[in-house]
Amino acid sequence: MSSRYRWFVVFLFFMFILLHQADKLLISPLTTPIMEEFGINEAQMGAVSSLAILVAAVLYPVWGYLYDRYARAKLIALASFIWGATTWLNALAPNYTLFLVTRSSTGIDDSSYPGIYSLLSDYFAPKIRGKIYGLIEMSMPLGYMLGLILATALGGALGWRSVFFITGSLGIVLAVVIFFGLKEPKRGKAEPELAGLETIPTYRFDRKVALGLFRKKTLLYLFAQGFFGVFPWQVITFWFFRYLETERDLATGQATSVMMVAIIALSLGYLVGGSIGDFFFRRGRRGRVLTAATGVLLGAVLLTATMNVPQGNLTLFTVLMCLTGLTMSVAAPNVMATIHDVAEPEVRSTAQAILSFFENAGSALAPFLAGLIAVRSSLGNAILLISVSTWLVCAALFLLVARYVPRDVEHLRAVMRQRAELSQAAAE
Repeated sequence: MSSRYRWFVVFLFFMFILLHQADKLLISPLTTPIMEEFGINEAQMGAVSSLAILVAAVLYPVWGYLYDRYARAKLIALASFIWGATTWLNALAPNYTLFLVTRSSTGIDDSSYPGIYSLLSDYFAPKIRGKIYGLIEMSMPLGYMLGLILATALGGALGWRSVFFITGSLGIVLAVVIFFGLKEPKRGKAEPELAGLETIPTYRFDRKVALGLFRKKTLLYLFAQGFFGVFPWQVITFWFFRYLETERDLATGQATSVMMVAIIALSLGYLVGGSIGDFFFRRGRRGRVLTAATGVLLGAVLLTATMNVPQGNLTLFTVLMCLTGLTMSVAAPNVMATIHDVAEPEVRSTAQAILSFFENAGSALAPFLAGLIAVRSSLGNAILLISVSTWLVCAALFLLVARYVPRDVEHLRAVMRQRAELSQAAAE
């Protein structure tokens, strides 16, 4: 496929994740009016997010298998339609119980991302995947920023339900575009060993190969890291806006401005982190993982400094928030690229789905736990305690990944060379 089409695919996925994240994270800046309408407290509101995360966690392995077994492009279109439909149902909920149930159903499509990264791995070679994934993942915090804009610009005038109707409709429109505009590439097409072949065999999900994922120590330690790694994200995205309003005493407009500046820095961190990881990966196979470890350690230090800035010093608080955001997003594209550095093309969605299952299973209770701590202490203490402790654990696990990743990368390269030789022999 042409270079122009490959970048069209990147743009399409960027827009999908941007709008999906806006829809998914829109609930954070709308938390206060939703709590007021239903008359609920922080713990009950935290349960809303936690249940959606649990649904996503349970369905990650299902999506991973389906992506590796069937056409990924059509499944992504289905996920986009489900996003739109469940958001509409959530907007129609008349009471807290039905709001809780319908919000949980939005977790179905939240676990649909593995197919996106699997498709991209068949368009771009390993040496630049970190940068490509970083570019795609920039859309996540930008989606949160878009959600903030929609919430502040439309939430007050139209109400939170109308905003949900708008983002849900966008999901249905994108489903149509993806269904008709996205092509399905051959699995493994961009691997260096297969790139020059005229004919590439068709590889689909293989149970034996999938079970082999659990024999790769790189992946086992990445899965363990994933269990802890999303705790800070769930807590910060769900509660930070309310923290700014209630404990920093910022007006809604001020809180929005501060968050937007920090989100821009967070977005850049994905691209910077992926690019740095690619740079060091080309010089050593531990490069991506050591980049990720450095990112989470710096994030822990900078978040601690940020949360301890005196309340009146908004400028310093904002600057440190930006630096925190820049570093805390460094790990994500390198984790994704490392999975594809060691997993066979026909089980990459499954490998990512397993990681995401551990991420969501571990962090599902994070918003609820933060709400409980906030009731007894403060949101600031909850955010800091949960984030810093889990980032320190992640840094230690990344160092263990670094020990085994060179061996597992070489194993995949040997498998790809063997497949290339068999394909050439069959063609002759």
